[in-house]
Amino acid sequence: MVSFIIAIVLLVLGYWLYSKLIERVIGVDPQRVTPAVAHPDGVDYVPMKPWRIFLIQFLNIAGVGPIIGAVMGAQFGTASYLWIVFGCIFAGAVHDFIAGFISIRQDGASLPEIHGRYLGNGMKQFMRGFTVVLMILVGAVFVNTPATLLTQDIFVPEGLRHIDHNVIQYFWVILIFVYYLLATLLPIDKIIGKIYPVFGILLLAMALAIVVAFVVYQVPLREVWEGLENSHPKADTNPIFPMMFISIACGAISGFHATQSPLMARCMVNEKQARPIFYGAMIAEGVVALIWAAAAAYFFHDHPELCLGKSGAAMVGVIANSWFPPVIAFITILGVVSAAVTSGDTALRSARLIVADFMHVDQKPVPKRLLVALPVFVLAAALLVFSLANPAGFDYIWRYFSWANQVLAMVTLWAVTVFLARLKKGGWYWITLIPALFMSMVTVSFLLVAYKEGLGSLLPRPAGYAISAAITLALGILFFVRKDKKNDTSKQ
Repeated sequence: MVSFIIAIVLLVLGYWLYSKLIERVIGVDPQRVTPAVAHPDGVDYVPMKPWRIFLIQFLNIAGVGPIIGAVMGAQFGTASYLWIVFGCIFAGAVHDFIAGFISIRQDGASLPEIHGRYLGNGMKQFMRGFTVVLMILVGAVFVNTPATLLTQDIFVPEGLRHIDHNVIQYFWVILIFVYYLLATLLPIDKIIGKIYPVFGILLLAMALAIVVAFVVYQVPLREVWEGLENSHPKADTNPIFPMMFISIACGAISGFHATQSPLMARCMVNEKQARPIFYGAMIAEGVVALIWAAAAAYFFHDHPELCLGKSGAAMVGVIANSWFPPVIAFITILGVVSAAVTSGDTALRSARLIVADFMHVDQKPVPKRLLVALPVFVLAAALLVFSLANPAGFDYIWRYFSWANQVLAMVTLWAVTVFLARLKKGGWYWITLIPALFMSMVTVSFLLVAYKEGLGSLLPRPAGYAISAAITLALGILFFVRKDKKNDTSKQ
């Protein structure tokens, strides 16, 4: 329990101290006019209250990542605590804060447009397609997860439990998909702005309930100093580096977050709101991830018989049903469902905005919004059909989603590092250069040494790590060679 308390304190201190340093470095200006004030359009550029934006941002970036990802990451042992805390403070929250701030300064620009400004037109064109594909993967993943959870008996009336679970799952898939379409097309303050704050509070309350369970049941949480060894049940094929850093994404750093920041950048009325909304929401997510990781680590270590063969979503049920009475367990699982649903819709909304930005399609008329959104939804639906029809389909999609998510974080870190270098404020670009180098090593080594069922790893680990290190070093050298070169964005 001591390690857990220290970790929470460090996350809070990270917000109060480190985020203020970042704020001074990037030059937040409370007098500068924001995009929401300059040209509100009633659809995407809609001024909203800061507390509402914070809760929307928190729920946007959270999804099931700080729950499912943290639960699965806890299999690696107490090393997961360190990654959540230090990854969140020095990588994830900085990544979210600076990317969101740049979007405010660039009229609410979508993430690929930011990549293009600092990494060149070629990178922008590539990241437009890459990011849209990732958003479609997120949409598919975050339809499947809640639909699967809602087939549990706790959500099905007794008189309907004779119906095949697949039928119930398809029912929820269709219903959630219809909701996604509405949330993607309607003005941001009509659905998202109204219900997200409620679900955000539910997600925080759910985490608080688990902390109460720690105290009531006097749960013997493991301490970091008891050892950082890999406790994964398949440790031979799941090394902590890079597997843990891919598994725990949203609770430490996630490229998906930076795709959501422009949504809120178009709603903020003062640049001073950027620190609590972007950095603060990531710290709040880190706290949630830490709570779920601690709970899962206890069950994996002390009650392995309850965890055998359980997926991340199933482990949520194990934790909730073990500690809470049925009503609270119901609310807890419902909170996970809402977290998934409310990230899937904003992912597809982000995809619409990214496509609209590079195709220069005005999003004020509803028919034009529908024209852009429909192809995105068709592709997401095709992925869903694949994942539902193929027993291993969902795991396949999740694997590529997780890796692509961290690749996007890595590219965004390189973009914000160039941004900091061009501010000409000494060597402050090191605050994102180090995380950029680290995430480059993580994502490249995952391709080379990660174990693939039935195939093994691409290379022996020493060789894979060596090649990954060489590629990471090359990226660092390239940064120093090109960091002062201005990209011509006049034609982008």
